[in-house]
Amino acid sequence: MTVFETTDDAVIWRGDGETLVVQAWGANSLRVRSSPSGEVIDSDFALLPPAPTRVDIAVDGEVATLTNGAITAVMRTWSGMDGQAGYHVFKCALEFRDADGRTVLTEFTESLKRRARHFRPLAGASHHLRASFEPVPGEKLWGMGQYQQEIGDVKGSIFELAHRNSQVSVPFVVSSAGYGFLWHNPAIGTAAFGTNRTEWTAESTRQLDYWITVGSTPAQISAAYADATGHAPTMPEYGLGYWQCKLRYWNQEQLLEVAREYKRRGLPLDVIVADFFHWPKMGDFRFEEEFWPDPAAMVAELKEMGVELMVSVWPQVSIESENFAAFKKENLLVRTERGLDVQMGFLGPSMFLDVTNPRARETAWEIMRRNYHDLGIKLFWLDEAEPEYGVYDFDNYRYHIGTNLEVGNVYPQAFSRMFHEGQREAGQEEVVNLVRCAWAGSQRYGALVWSGDIHSSYVAFRRQITAGIHMGVAGIPWFTTDIGGFGGGNINDPDFHDLLVRWFQFGAFCPVMRMHGDRAPVDRVFAADGSERCATGADNELWSFGDDVYEILTRYVKLREAMRPYTRRLMAEAHHDGQPVMRGMFHEFPGDPVCWDLTDQYMFGPDLLVAPVVEPHAVTRQVYLPLGAAWTDLRTGSEHAGGRWIAAEAPLAQIPVFARDGALAELAGAFRSTTTTGESP
Repeated sequence: MTVFETTDDAVIWRGDGETLVVQAWGANSLRVRSSPSGEVIDSDFALLPPAPTRVDIAVDGEVATLTNGAITAVMRTWSGMDGQAGYHVFKCALEFRDADGRTVLTEFTESLKRRARHFRPLAGASHHLRASFEPVPGEKLWGMGQYQQEIGDVKGSIFELAHRNSQVSVPFVVSSAGYGFLWHNPAIGTAAFGTNRTEWTAESTRQLDYWITVGSTPAQISAAYADATGHAPTMPEYGLGYWQCKLRYWNQEQLLEVAREYKRRGLPLDVIVADFFHWPKMGDFRFEEEFWPDPAAMVAELKEMGVELMVSVWPQVSIESENFAAFKKENLLVRTERGLDVQMGFLGPSMFLDVTNPRARETAWEIMRRNYHDLGIKLFWLDEAEPEYGVYDFDNYRYHIGTNLEVGNVYPQAFSRMFHEGQREAGQEEVVNLVRCAWAGSQRYGALVWSGDIHSSYVAFRRQITAGIHMGVAGIPWFTTDIGGFGGGNINDPDFHDLLVRWFQFGAFCPVMRMHGDRAPVDRVFAADGSERCATGADNELWSFGDDVYEILTRYVKLREAMRPYTRRLMAEAHHDGQPVMRGMFHEFPGDPVCWDLTDQYMFGPDLLVAPVVEPHAVTRQVYLPLGAAWTDLRTGSEHAGGRWIAAEAPLAQIPVFARDGALAELAGAFRSTTTTGESP
């Protein structure tokens, strides 16, 4: 009886109806798939075809090993009579080791007849799946995307594997034990990193599918993960500067006048944004003529000023849209399984475009190409990308490629893919689009993820720091937030001014620096015939909050310009090497145990330690300077040894930033003049 089958790069085991395949998948990496009925499926939700690697396979009776570079999978099978069942059973367990032979992860040891790979059949060919692993003693885990919490090390946490407004589920983690793990399954489910075991569940799936890699540093793991799921493209030059946005510029002249004022004041401005409901009806995918009479002329004037226009696009199609009937007739919309076929009610009932359908992507892009891209618009704001259902009944929606329970988490990746492929086909070489959600692989489609409709509060602000770090770990190097928070800020409130300044300072050291928010007081908007349109929030420009705030914000937007060569270098590292731009302290200093627990400071690339002020009206904060480097305070020029905490002064105009080992000395002068009263840089 043959125990294992082998190929050039894989080991296959079959038993008790299961087919288990362990296959080399990129350098130092393996892909594991298991089907409870029939052969495994070559699904390509996030993983790209791997480059060939040299693989060593050995079979010794009931044990097989597959070694691919630094990683080894050990497969142990056994069979025997199950006394309670009364027949023979066949089982196979998996263990993963690094180059030193150390076990980094192993499947849950089966006991009490609890299986490590447990499939429970559902209707049709799908199964409920639970995959269990033994706990790794003392490990720290980072990643999983964005869950609006201040938790850094997620060991001990439970996560819903589903997207919501401001929740971005990217199921990849990096462990201090030296491995990275991708749950390559877009099903709705949960991930639980307990002290007694780790469990990944899928509510409905055809097979188990995960990818694992090993590396001696988080940087090596990030590089391997980017090779497996795709590298971010080259960031366009306009992604390095300052982006101006508000909810919402409601007409063409208002938007142009803001851009003109930036130029009159000599302020840097790379991008300005036309937010939602610039369209007649949701799903028309075009400007409403009364308020935007000549979009081509608007785009041309902005380009003369060196400013790019970004436009908001929602994947909803109103039942009143001029495109609704054709989209619904051609099966290009998400389908509701029970009840009325309406999935969102904001400012009128609508349905979501089914971007998992290639025909839907092609049809919708053709409309947007004609109405936006042909005018010279190169940036799109892909809102509502989760998608944001009016009710998150995940079992009540069906896509072209399967039920929402089975494939729902891939939706935002497909939304980004629609634009990326369309823009590239239209001749645009560099693509970056702002999107409110992502999944594994989104980065290869130019996805710049922002953290959703968060509140204007210090609690929410602190959560954006951990969100940015976790997103970087999860392979999404382009991250940004609504500076000042999306909702709850009043432009006349001194407490909001304090928060806005601290958030703006943080924004200067984010991958993309973007101002946005629904500020109070709100103004209503009416058409010429008296019908009401979506409201517009208060002014949200640098000069909208008083002279004292303006002076500080102006200096930081100019500091961002001074950092452009460095930021350009970080974007190149993301593109070529798969490295995050915003990095947890552990990424650069994995050997310093303190760094695995730091949640409110981070590295902006390899050379700048950034410590935002995250408490109201604080003027000092504690900063940890890691072992293995000397640190220069960019404000004062003073040097500090690593491996200790310091109390950093931080009056309102100053954010503590430290340069590593004398790097970026050219920034010191600009930083000092930016963060002290007196002349601008």
